[in-house]
Amino acid sequence: MTDRPTMTTTAGAPVPDNQNALTAGPLGGIMMQDYQLIEKLAHQNRERIPERVVHAKGWGAFGTLKITGDISEYTKAMCLQPGAETPMLARFSTVAGEQGAADHERDVRGFALKFYTGEGNWDLVGNNTPVFFIRDPYKFPDFIHTQKRHPKTNLRSATAMWDYWSLSPESLHQVTILMSDRGLPQTPMHMNGYGSHTYSFWNDAGERYWVKFHFKTQQDHKFFTNEEGEAVIGKTREGYQEALFYAIDNGAFPRWTVQVQIMPELDSEKTPYNPFDLTKVWPHADFPPIEIGVLELNRNPENYFAEIENAAFSPSNIVPGIGFSPDKVLQARLFSYADAHRYRLGTHYENIPVNQPRCPVHHYHRDGQMNTYGGIRTGNPEAYYEPNSFDGPAEQPLAKEPPLKVDGDMSRYDHRVGNDDYVQVRALFNLFDEGQKSRLFSNIAAAMGGVPSEIIERQLIHFARVHPDYETGVRAALKAAHGYGADTISTAAE
Repeated sequence: MTDRPTMTTTAGAPVPDNQNALTAGPLGGIMMQDYQLIEKLAHQNRERIPERVVHAKGWGAFGTLKITGDISEYTKAMCLQPGAETPMLARFSTVAGEQGAADHERDVRGFALKFYTGEGNWDLVGNNTPVFFIRDPYKFPDFIHTQKRHPKTNLRSATAMWDYWSLSPESLHQVTILMSDRGLPQTPMHMNGYGSHTYSFWNDAGERYWVKFHFKTQQDHKFFTNEEGEAVIGKTREGYQEALFYAIDNGAFPRWTVQVQIMPELDSEKTPYNPFDLTKVWPHADFPPIEIGVLELNRNPENYFAEIENAAFSPSNIVPGIGFSPDKVLQARLFSYADAHRYRLGTHYENIPVNQPRCPVHHYHRDGQMNTYGGIRTGNPEAYYEPNSFDGPAEQPLAKEPPLKVDGDMSRYDHRVGNDDYVQVRALFNLFDEGQKSRLFSNIAAAMGGVPSEIIERQLIHFARVHPDYETGVRAALKAAHGYGADTISTAAE
């Protein structure tokens, strides 16, 4: 027998027998002193941690961000300077499904990135779509409730989804993308990624620019129809995990072209739409994408739980030269993401190896769950508060970003007043060819099975406001799929 490491308890003592419980004779009861048996059973009961409330099912890998372009006039971020190479982690996910859900379901895909920069971790937590269903964070818990299970039936509810969407016209842009071809990518490698929110850059001169991040797949867009996706699920529920893992394992490293859209700070007052509205895109003709580099995934995790399940992404993780914007949903996420990690992983979740910055870290947090660094990150045990006289870490004024220019009185503004939720959807609809439109209509009809007619009619009004062909096509698909034919004909608002 070859030499092998000695199996030990978690305290380091050798384990003499890992096959047989300690008993009082061959027919006797188990002895409580068999502490290793108790340890194994107790640990098994605690092997699972709470799954993510949203984006529970995910797949991830490590890689590198290489910057080839020059945007130094817009940002001082070291990781975005020409020639910079930054190690990173990506996690892709679905929104609605639990950890055991099938990969190939029609759903928005999360596109979360963690960059281990020399100035701290920078997280960009986006999706495979440039927009989302909401523009006000008050509605996020409500929207997610519609995507999860009905409290009585414990089943997904098409009625809840379409009832919410039909009462929330700002969702129409994202709904149209979700129900289009791009709502069911074949693999994580065959879809784009987006920061979705508006973020900001700032340079050494203290000038601020608004920015949108885009990650364009170099593997081409590939999508499944609902029927093709169902066929894949009939063979495997882990299609995304298999595709991503084995592509990297076989050396076929997936890549994305990194682009940014840049808007001068004061131009935000000139656009006919709110540039901080998560349901809107910036037209490329107005703000052309600038190619700045390549993101490549080239290493699989050694342990999925330790490196992917424990990965904690938060848009609050930024570095000097990158900032936020008045985007209301982004502002809410700055709290909610880090708070979710504190609940799911522990107070010091950023001390878990996959979340640890790869630069010096000095702070005054102490005690609590996951404190594995001796309770001190200040360099001096006497410096456990701030300010202090014991050479503890001090603030760095050079890292201060320019102030956000925010006007107006504190109030609750109706986010639907003055917003056109149809014009950008119309532009998207007009880009579709006849085949894409036909699949869009069929996908919507399939998703509306069993939905009450009054909700369907309410949603059809929104489609008609985008384009008469949108409503007509969905109505015909509903008739073909479900025999739907209400007497009431929806009428678009003038």
